Amino acid sequence: MARNAWFETVAVAQRRAQKRLPAPVYSALLAGSEKGTTYADNTAAFSELGLAPRVADMSSERDLSVTVLGMDLAMPVLISPTGVQAVHPDGEVAVARAAANRGIAMSLSSFASKSVEEVGAVTDKLNYQVYWQGSRDTIAARLDRARAAGVKSIILTLDWSFSNGRDWGSPNIPEKLNLRAMAEFAPFAITKPAWLAEYLKRGTLPDLTVPNLVIGDEPAPTFFGAYGEWISTPPATWEDLAWLREQWDGPVMLKGITRVDDALRAVDAGMSAISVSNHGGNNLDSTPASIRLLPDIAAAVGDQIEVLLDGGIRRGSDVAKALALGAKAVMIGRAYLWGLAANGQGGVENVLDILRGGLDSAVLGLGHSSVRDLSPDDLWIPPGFTRRLGTHVG
Repeated sequence: MARNAWFETVAVAQRRAQKRLPAPVYSALLAGSEKGTTYADNTAAFSELGLAPRVADMSSERDLSVTVLGMDLAMPVLISPTGVQAVHPDGEVAVARAAANRGIAMSLSSFASKSVEEVGAVTDKLNYQVYWQGSRDTIAARLDRARAAGVKSIILTLDWSFSNGRDWGSPNIPEKLNLRAMAEFAPFAITKPAWLAEYLKRGTLPDLTVPNLVIGDEPAPTFFGAYGEWISTPPATWEDLAWLREQWDGPVMLKGITRVDDALRAVDAGMSAISVSNHGGNNLDSTPASIRLLPDIAAAVGDQIEVLLDGGIRRGSDVAKALALGAKAVMIGRAYLWGLAANGQGGVENVLDILRGGLDSAVLGLGHSSVRDLSPDDLWIPPGFTRRLGTHVG
């Protein structure tokens, strides 16, 4: 590890992650589908929005706190659920500790490399991501396990249609680390000794199983074994979503909303919150950037349901722009993974500090005392910036 592990922007964290990680691991983290149009637009769209700063009557103190999914957060940022985190041996536990130290919520993926019990032991602000996979009985059993581990809310993720194929090539990720797989991966690992040393110090290798999908005393399935169950499960209907809502007595967020009509149906299905998300550009390529879709969705349902934005957040000013356009909070994915790869738990905390500092500066510069005061009046929005998908139902 470098003597000075601190980094000043998320872009620096990404460069360090790329330098530190074996090529297949970094490629899997970068992801994106097909040409990468959506992946690129998620970040580029924020640069099209301008800020409208003030020069006097500035507030000497800023309140960045919000309440989301029934949890009091120190700032309007949540950790988005991401799958097996082989970028660091501590994985999701390190991320959860960092989130707890910064007063924000952790969201754990069903496909995580650490169990919900391990993660629940280090944070009291925990969301759990559920995919619609397996039978209703299986899903209900997984919800019972999450409840017992102290999970506060459920994130139902449906925004993935199993798109595959990347113009720059997909990484070769083995189903499990047997001798053949280790022999194939060794040339990549040897060239990244710092990454490998972190695992060797703990006497372990990356675990490609997913412990949160275990039912009873079954062995943990491999990532690709669980993926097979997922893609073979018939897609959820709105009736299925209403059923799942009845199985959980706390908040439920529906992630993956891009259309106004879907947002309205989420309200009708009893969801507590929605996340405007295109799965970080990993789903259907050429879907518009999440931030372009946010204003119309927030205008349609923001007074009935909590609206969050997921996709493209790299700076605190991005958070401010999302809130100004109607989001109550944002979720981050790649940004914290790059921090985790660059410097473990400290790297995730570093990323969160970058976002907090940038958000505080934006709120100050825009002349507000609270993130709750941000509005479209704080932005320059170029003509044709927004995209409206879907129409009013009924």
